Amino acid sequence: MDGLTSALVPLLLAAAGVYALYNNVDVFPAFLAGAKEGLSTAAGILPTMVGMLTAVYMLRASGCIDLLGQVLAPVLAGLGIPEECAALVLLKPVSGGGGLALGSEIMRQAGADSYAGRVAAVMLGASETSIYTISLYCSHIGLRQTRYALPAALLGDLAAFAASAFFVRLLF
Repeated sequence: MDGLTSALVPLLLAAAGVYALYNNVDVFPAFLAGAKEGLSTAAGILPTMVGMLTAVYMLRASGCIDLLGQVLAPVLAGLGIPEECAALVLLKPVSGGGGLALGSEIMRQAGADSYAGRVAAVMLGASETSIYTISLYCSHIGLRQTRYALPAALLGDLAAFAASAFFVRLLF
């Protein structure tokens, strides 16, 4: 099994090359066109990324995330989410890196084998950086009205957070 895993990427690249040869596709110009499109996409989303990262840093440095987490902790406790993870519920939809840093801080303070540490670990894997993703994709394609996208994504995140707490309690 290990040999197959390490050979998977070269086999996929070889299959793409054989497919290109079979369909008379000049691979290098197609690669260059894709790389050019990728760079223009990266340049287009850069302002959104800088704005989101700045906002996340400001919210985290000001203590606003921690304060809101303390305010929401009793409500989240009704869903089984421990108080230590309340700030993670607020930060994870905005920033994956910020969520990861906060999750590792929770695990360091509460312990990786504690209920809060396990819930934080499952939350990090069970949810998406919804606000960040929606803002990035919508700004890239020029979509100004997201209508139900944000509420649906945040509801999905809340369901993932509640399910994380439920399954950690159920399985551990």
